[in-house]
Parts: sequence; C-alpha cells; structure tokens
Amino acid sequence: MNVNTEKKTEYVFKAPRGTEDILPEKWALWRKLEEVGRQEFELCGYYEIRTPIFEDTRLFVRSIGEATDIVEKEMYTFADSEDSSITLRPESTAPVMRAYLEYELHKTKKFQKFYYIGPQFRKERPQAGRLRQFHQMGIEAVGASDPLLDVETISIAARIFDRIDLKGYKVKINSIGCEKCRPVFRNILKEKLSEHEKALCELCQSRLNRNVFRILDCKNEKCKAVSHHMPSINDYLCVECQVHAKSVREALLEIGIPYIADAHLVRGLDYYTKTVYEITHSSLGARDAICAGGRYDNLISDIGGPSIGSVGFAIGMEATILALENVMSKNKSASQGISIPSPSIYIVSIGEETKKQCFYLLNLLRKSNLSADFDYEGRSPKAQMRTANKLGVKYVIVLGPDELARGDVKIKTMETSEEISLKQNDVLKWLLNKQLPSAS
Repeated sequence: MNVNTEKKTEYVFKAPRGTEDILPEKWALWRKLEEVGRQEFELCGYYEIRTPIFEDTRLFVRSIGEATDIVEKEMYTFADSEDSSITLRPESTAPVMRAYLEYELHKTKKFQKFYYIGPQFRKERPQAGRLRQFHQMGIEAVGASDPLLDVETISIAARIFDRIDLKGYKVKINSIGCEKCRPVFRNILKEKLSEHEKALCELCQSRLNRNVFRILDCKNEKCKAVSHHMPSINDYLCVECQVHAKSVREALLEIGIPYIADAHLVRGLDYYTKTVYEITHSSLGARDAICAGGRYDNLISDIGGPSIGSVGFAIGMEATILALENVMSKNKSASQGISIPSPSIYIVSIGEETKKQCFYLLNLLRKSNLSADFDYEGRSPKAQMRTANKLGVKYVIVLGPDELARGDVKIKTMETSEEISLKQNDVLKWLLNKQLPSAS
C-alpha cells in the first residue's frame, strides 16, 4: 500500500465518504435521543450490553443470511492476523445473541432483556440519513414467545418517539410466518413473480432465486407495481402464526397504538419469523424507516444454541434525528425546547495576577457539581462578559486586583444585572443556595 506521508501538503482531509462528524451544535439532539432511549429501556427492565464492533464473519453469514444484500454487498470484511475473517458489525442483534450463548446466560436465567447503543457499518450508497457508519439504539428480549412481548417492544419505540416530540410517525406491522408456513408461500410467490420477471428491476430479477421476499420491499416503482398484485402471506399463515398475529394486533389497539397492516412488509435479514414491523416518517422520502424490528425465534438455534424465542428492534439514530429536524423546521417552538448545554457560572478575571485565584474558584465550584467556566485566552474583561452573555449563564463572578486584595468577589445576576460583593469563602455557599442545575 503506497501512502504519501509527507508533512507538507495542500490536501484538505475530510471525513471518509459515508461518515459524518457530530458537531457540538448538533449533539443536543443526539443527547436527548440517547437519554430518552436509556430511560425507556431501563424503565421496562432492559439492561445495557456492549459488544465488539467486529465479529467473526461467519456469525453474520449464518444469522443474517448468505443471500441477503447485507452479506453479499454491504459488509466491511477483513482478514485478521490469524488468517481468519472478521467483519465490522452491520447490525447488533447477532452479536448480542452470540454473547448470550458464549456466556451461557440462558442457563442462569433463560428470559433476559438487553439494550445497546452504538455504531454499525454497511458499505451502501450514502444518502440523507443513511451512512456507511451509522448508529443504532435497540433492544433484544430473549427467551419468550409471547406475542405481548412483541407489542412491548413496539410500545417502547413509540414512547421514545413521543417523548422526543417526533410528530407524524407511523407503525406498520405484518407477519411473515414461520418455518412451517413460509416455504409454501415462498414457492407460490416465486411462481407468480416469475411471470413478471422482465418487469422487475435487475436486482429483483436476481432475487427471484435467492431472496424472493425482498422483491416485495423494493422501492423501484415498476417492482412496486408488480408486488401490488401479488398474493399476501396472510392467506397462507399456519394456525399458530394466525393466532400470534391476531394477538399482536388486538394488544396494540388495547394500549392505544394505531398501526397499518402492511401485507408486503418484509425485513432484509433472514432470521425474522412471525411479527415484523417498521416505524416510518414520511419526511424522509422513499427510505422512510426510522425503526425496524420483529421476532426471530430461530436465530439462537441458527448460530448453535437452543431454540429460544426472541424479539427486538433497532432505531436508526441518524434517520430519527433527520426526521426530528424536519419536524422542528416546521415548528419553531419545538426547536426552542432543545439547547446546547452551557455553564451556569462564568468567572471573569481582570489582570494576570487574578488568574490563579480564579482557577482555584473554578475548580472549587466544579467539585461541588456546579457548572462553571472561565477565560483561557487572556481576553479583556469586556470580551469575557460578551462570552458570558452568549453562553447564557445565570451568574458572573468578577475578580480583579482590588477584589483579590480584599479577599472578595463581585457576583452579577445576569437576568437582573444586580451586583453584590461577597467574601471568597462565602461564594460556594451562596451559589449552592441558588439551587443551580448540576453539571451531571
């Protein structure tokens, strides 16, 4: 590999294609989404799990499916030092299930709930809300086949979107059957689609013999027109899958979650069984999913474990943030409710001789969990006050040579412009009595 390592260069380094930097002014939205997600997950008894960002390639081939678009075209796969293949994770369900098996968690407590937040990697064409390094937050409920558990996962996702004030999302559900009834429908669907093979896009023509269900989910207009006339899997579900699907629909209505029954909804991962669902937002265009999930009762057995029912979802964080920004752009009052965290206190130092004492006060306040900052650039008092104004702090502490000699400070309340003088030893107690927001 030839890499130019010359120090002097006119080349401007940029983030790799398909990635983006999350800058401080955008972090407020991300932080809100993450905090709400963690609160909802933990409220419902889910515990955080963190897995490596790369895994043995065979894990994804066996779980996601060898004939899926992800495995065939979108995975970042490398040979490691031991001449085996590793892959940057394209999703987190399979890694969580691998950890569940590796540590034999099913032997200590069969039913367990996990959640995760982290980056995933897929080598796909970058577009708005869809990146090559992207982030997901999701849950996995492992060890039960109850349809009410499917509904719990949908309700958690819906509450997250409600709490971040994301208006206009839609819940779409379907059943894709199980290993008993799906093969029958697969053969019928393949036969019907073969009659219209020439009308399908090139990719869907190749899917006919590899992954026929994915044709139903194609965004190509010609393929959508063909799919519209195809039979529905709901007409071929076995009794067990019919009962399960009916229970899910009834429970959603009972807890007040409206849904759209979409007979053509499938998932791009082979491990799904019975319930599948998406939560979409129309502001995102054709690729409108902000959350996707479903049941995967065979996944653990597919990777070498016992047969254990499981269900979960993943929220696409970039897509959700984009949808939220679209909503906020139409609703200015909503955007005013989200701000970048800033300190409550700013310390203005006048003269070089006061900086050490200002720095001492700064750290005294921070040790008491008060959010504070001061100037490191040696600017004038007027420039420091402008910074305090821009930050929107509640109080400014001013320490000049005279105050330093007397052992006191001036404190200005920014909202009223009222100023008082206090002994330096009394500053902390005075501010703590104001019950300012903590720095945590």
